[in-house]
Amino acid sequence: MSDFQNLVDRYLMIWNEPDPTVRRAAIDTLFTADVTFVDPTASLTGPAAINDLITSVQAQFPGYVLTQLGAVDGHHAQARFGWEAALPGEPAQVAGSDVVALSADGRINQVFGFLDLVPA
Repeated sequence: MSDFQNLVDRYLMIWNEPDPTVRRAAIDTLFTADVTFVDPTASLTGPAAINDLITSVQAQFPGYVLTQLGAVDGHHAQARFGWEAALPGEPAQVAGSDVVALSADGRINQVFGFLDLVPA
């Protein structure tokens, strides 16, 4: 399970990284070149598109920090985990869960996101 936890830690670090150059380098090591990302608000392919999505989300929710909710649950080449986003010291305004599928080399190849709490 520690490998899955490490993966989730790196995933959340990417979502919290404000520098797009640093973030893109981290994306390139964690995700495959043909990664797909699907959630209720987006359907995209590729590391550049994920970087652009994160830039957009950070602009929409400036100062928010994503943190893990609960334990990571994983088996075979997939893991799921809950997360929430909030300004430091404040209640979460956004929360959900993601399922990631891994390629043979252990990088994320697919992300399936679900939103449980969204701002009005």
